[in-house]
Amino acid sequence: MKITLNFLVLLLLTTAVYAQEADSTAQPETFEFEWAGEKTTMQKYFIVFLKSGPERSQSQEEAMKLQQEHLAYLGDLYEKGIINLNGPTDGQTDIRGFSVYNVATKEEAERLAKNDPMVKAGRLVVEVHPWWLAKGSGVK
Repeated sequence: MKITLNFLVLLLLTTAVYAQEADSTAQPETFEFEWAGEKTTMQKYFIVFLKSGPERSQSQEEAMKLQQEHLAYLGDLYEKGIINLNGPTDGQTDIRGFSVYNVATKEEAERLAKNDPMVKAGRLVVEVHPWWLAKGSGVK
């Protein structure tokens, strides 16, 4: 029977001792494990789902302005290394897009996500979930 990496990660999460960096600033939770003979650092990231909000009655001009501000805001967080992945969905559900935040806490991810101009205007709302991923991994 083939054991998947995801299953192993979940199994390890139930028994792992989590590490925090020793300095005074909060750091994301991490733990070490070995996969296929290689040591890997797993890190807790936060997926922020951007969902359709209750206030979508803005004019087309206002919606375009908010979209530009939204992209600039997320781009700035990406440039600062706060967001690692970011993008829209196909728009077929209420989930309009998502971002992967590289921050220490769910509260910090929520605070940053709620400062997005589209969220402040009510066009989008956020839903935040922790997500464990091999540190430094990316889309292949």
